[in-house]
Amino acid sequence: MRQTSVINDLLSTITDNRLFGERRRPRRPSREDLKDLVEGLLNGRGESSSLERAAEFLRAYRDLDSAGRTFIFRTLAADYGPEPERLAETARAYLARPNNDTAKALQKAAEPRRVEIFRRLNQVQGGTQALVAMRCELIERLPVHPDLAVVDDDLKRLFGAWFNRGFLNMREISWQTSAAVLEKIIRYEAVHAITDWNDLRRRIDVPDRRLFGFFHPRLGDEPLIFVEVALTTDIPRAIAPVLSKTRDPIDPEQATTAVFYSISNCQDGLRGISFGSFLIKQVATDLATELPNLKNFVTLSPVPGFAKWLKEEAARPTSAVDDAARALVDDLQGDWTADPAKVKAAEAVLPALTAHYLLEAKTGGRPTDPVARFHLGNGARLEQIDFGGDLSPRGLATAHGMMVNYRYILSDVEKNHEAFVNEGKIAAAPAVAKLARSVKVAERASAASGKPAQLPAPAAKTGADAAKSGAAAPVTRTNVPEDTSEPTA
Repeated sequence: MRQTSVINDLLSTITDNRLFGERRRPRRPSREDLKDLVEGLLNGRGESSSLERAAEFLRAYRDLDSAGRTFIFRTLAADYGPEPERLAETARAYLARPNNDTAKALQKAAEPRRVEIFRRLNQVQGGTQALVAMRCELIERLPVHPDLAVVDDDLKRLFGAWFNRGFLNMREISWQTSAAVLEKIIRYEAVHAITDWNDLRRRIDVPDRRLFGFFHPRLGDEPLIFVEVALTTDIPRAIAPVLSKTRDPIDPEQATTAVFYSISNCQDGLRGISFGSFLIKQVATDLATELPNLKNFVTLSPVPGFAKWLKEEAARPTSAVDDAARALVDDLQGDWTADPAKVKAAEAVLPALTAHYLLEAKTGGRPTDPVARFHLGNGARLEQIDFGGDLSPRGLATAHGMMVNYRYILSDVEKNHEAFVNEGKIAAAPAVAKLARSVKVAERASAASGKPAQLPAPAAKTGADAAKSGAAAPVTRTNVPEDTSEPTA
């Protein structure tokens, strides 16, 4: 639903009758007509002719049905790569005489012809929005048409240049911001839904709450990403008090902690283009200048993959989930938070398993959890494990209510980032590292016998004690390649 509405919004400029004429009903021209339409984009000799053809293409694409758009993408993939004969010729020339001239010719020959098509479409008014919207539709088709991945690669590479940090404008969003932008903030919020205008006002029109976003000149009032910030006197362990309707705001001058409690990417067509790390660091730097009393810059983040991982891990004969905890995993269904015995049992087990999951569970050599991968890759450290941090239906379903805090120590961010990328070291507070070490991976008796185990007794100390930490404790893992994907966090 959200992605469809985004595509429609981004195509709104194309549908502007002043630019492209009256919109027609979806149609399916012949394949030859569609091929001619694509080829025409490369035939315009002058700038005026090129722009006219690009506008004609966008108008025609707007009016195509789904099958027609798929055919356009498949034509771009199959027929508009590098010209094989020219590429082979320039490659032979470079191997025979390697120099700047032959290298330049080889580089030019290796560029797919569709890249020039995208450049020409980008020159039209509304063309950038159109290309972002087109990539939304392209990504939707990839599972069924993997051959389109080459087109997606080219668009992603171009967007990486067109949307680099130097072109982005950071704006603070306030109650005085235009209603058009505020409506988009409500729609795009992907972590903690904004229920109505009053809810939005509580997040941006009080002294101790801020909201910042990145915008691009070619996308107008379309936000790329935004972060919501709470100014507090401590590191919060749960989201409910942060969003409470009845809380008392504090004077920002009294705040010691800036909490990034929601980060939402807005444009699915820009998936894989990194904005979040720049935004967080810019906001932290600006707030530190404005409010010198701020000492801590932390997130209050979901752990979206934890419940799924825990269920799968519990089913393995060699597992981090011991026999006693297996029964608990099966018992954490529905609103278990209303049962005091289950709450105590869960508090004894879940914090340590969460720490283990975030530090040990890997996919392709990187942390399995997408939010952990994002913040740790940005140079944050895993600061605190929060039992019962999000007791909403979504929080219980995806993470059994667990949340975590990642801390951005500005003087350590670059060092942590380099250690994560180059050496696979994860920065974690000592208390969190200790929690993770308490989990032992071993063969479990109940997996072999099929006998259920009893719920464990509450531990003497749980996640609440994990907040007490000193210097970061590096946890060495395998080498972790950089990842540019950004989840909602």
